[in-house]
Amino acid sequence: MFRGANKVTLDSKGRMVMPTRYRERLSERCQGRLVVTVDRDQCLMIYPLPDWEEIERKLMRLPTLNEQARRLQRLMVGHACDVDIDGHGRVLLPPKLREFAQLDRNAILIGQGSRFELWDEQRWDERRDQWLQAEDSGELLPPELGSLSL
Repeated sequence: MFRGANKVTLDSKGRMVMPTRYRERLSERCQGRLVVTVDRDQCLMIYPLPDWEEIERKLMRLPTLNEQARRLQRLMVGHACDVDIDGHGRVLLPPKLREFAQLDRNAILIGQGSRFELWDEQRWDERRDQWLQAEDSGELLPPELGSLSL
C-alpha cells in the first residue's frame, strides 16, 4: 500500500525521482515497471505494472457500445505509457502526459493504496483546499457513506 503526500521535483528532461520509501516495494511488486496515464482531475495516475494490467483488463471488458465506457477506455488506456524506474530511482514522464497534467517543476506525489497520483503542486493545493471546504459544508461524503467511521 502506498500512502502519503510527497513533494517531488521534475528535472528539465521531465524525470521525477521516486521517493526512496517506495522504491523497495516497487522493485518487489513490479521490478520498477510502471504505467502512467491520465485522470479526469487533470493529474497523472501511476500504477505498478501488475496492478495496471488488472485495471486494463476490466476497462477493456466494458461494453464498447456504451459511450461512457468507450470514453474511459480512450482516456485511460489510450494515454497509458510504460515507464521504468532507472538505476537512480528516476521515472521519465512522457512529454504529452506532463503537458496534460501541466507538470513543470514542482509536483506532489500522492500515495493512493495500489497507485499514485501525480499533481502539479499549485493545482494540488487548490483542489485540496476546495475538498476541505466541501467537507466543512458536508459535501465530501456521499449519503451511502454517512455511517462510515474514520
